[in-house]
Amino acid sequence: MIYDTIAAIATPFGTAGIAIIRISGSESIRLANQVFKGRNLLKMKSHTVTYGHITDKLGNVIDEVMVTVMKAPKTFTAEDTVEISCHGGILVTQKVLERVLETGIKLAEPGEFSKRAYVNGRIDLTQAEAIMDLIHAKNENAMKLALSGLRGDIKKGIENIRGELLNIIAQIEVNIDYPEYDDATTMGNELIKPEVIEIRQKLIRLLDDSNKGKIMREGVKTAIVGKPNVGKSSLLNALLNEERAIVTDIEGTTRDTIEAYINIGNITLNLIDTAGIRETIDVVEKIGVDRSKKAIDEAELIILVLDQSRKISKEDIELLDATKDKKRIIVGNKNDLSKAIDLDIHMLSLSTLTKEGLMDLEKEIVKVLGMEDIQEKDFNVISNMRHIGKIKETIQSLDDVLNAIMIDMPIDMTEIDLKKAWQTLGEITGDYHPEDLISELFSKFCLGK
Repeated sequence: MIYDTIAAIATPFGTAGIAIIRISGSESIRLANQVFKGRNLLKMKSHTVTYGHITDKLGNVIDEVMVTVMKAPKTFTAEDTVEISCHGGILVTQKVLERVLETGIKLAEPGEFSKRAYVNGRIDLTQAEAIMDLIHAKNENAMKLALSGLRGDIKKGIENIRGELLNIIAQIEVNIDYPEYDDATTMGNELIKPEVIEIRQKLIRLLDDSNKGKIMREGVKTAIVGKPNVGKSSLLNALLNEERAIVTDIEGTTRDTIEAYINIGNITLNLIDTAGIRETIDVVEKIGVDRSKKAIDEAELIILVLDQSRKISKEDIELLDATKDKKRIIVGNKNDLSKAIDLDIHMLSLSTLTKEGLMDLEKEIVKVLGMEDIQEKDFNVISNMRHIGKIKETIQSLDDVLNAIMIDMPIDMTEIDLKKAWQTLGEITGDYHPEDLISELFSKFCLGK
């Protein structure tokens, strides 16, 4: 299939040292040569760089540039590609792009370069998604996870399971076409069932490991909760090492949730400092309390702050009960004061004033999330929510296969669900896909990528 030649600014919008305009398509070298004054780009070897100027239709210089020529198929899109490195001013970059588009080159849509790389067989869908994960990685673990996907580790694992499913489907086809070789009952009970169970167990293990991958990739929504004036905002500021939240001795100072991001042990926490939870008649404070309760419901990790210089209160007991089924860490703040609290469950003691115990809290966070011993193999896991959803769909199809075997359904009916499982896994890598899935996926990519 022949596509239009496309171009876009491939670097972030704004003032910088350089900006790059990327051009891709069969006509990219010829058309770029029309706006470039310098060496003849058509005579350049692949993957070489040359110096010159971009000029307007009258020959006036727009900018001094370096131009890289890369010939198919050894390019990201597997098409001829030209990259113009110009000065990074907003106006000059736009002028260079406008000049390029005057040749008839079309402005690329979001994700169109990556889409072409996929369509041309350069990458699969998991690798395309890994590219965006790499761009948006917020910590080193997320970066390593994305690199694993970019290497094709996820693709290999999915393809292996699809191969096992295809082998079962092929055996069923032989059984249907040549029934004298095997009878349907033997095929179902003695061959299909144990193999399907084994494949299902592999997918279950992928799901079990995906939670760790999801934490590395997306981070953890973490709510800091407690009654008023126990030191929630002080804890937020201490973890961030900056005065992000207002802190006073007046109860109810924090009246709305405050959010901030922090990396602890290469895990990104979306910290939410909540308003103190208590009974109140103040309309504004009541809204904050309601939002705090909602934050507790939505949080993946709770840091429950208690004032250990005071005895346990009714509000403390209510919060302990409300968070008992959540993944949580109980923190006793103000250990620089005399201890008055009496609690028969594990409580981490610290002081947001002196910072004593803060490192212990950070270690506890990593431990509670099960991320204290990350190994290289842990980066070869499913973490993308789309992939997780497709694996769950596949498991459901395999459950349907096992149910059909249990009630002695005809073997060709069982095959329908096996094919559905095979196709669903194919949607992860893009080996089997509805066209609208591809369009929706790449539309979420940034322009120039």
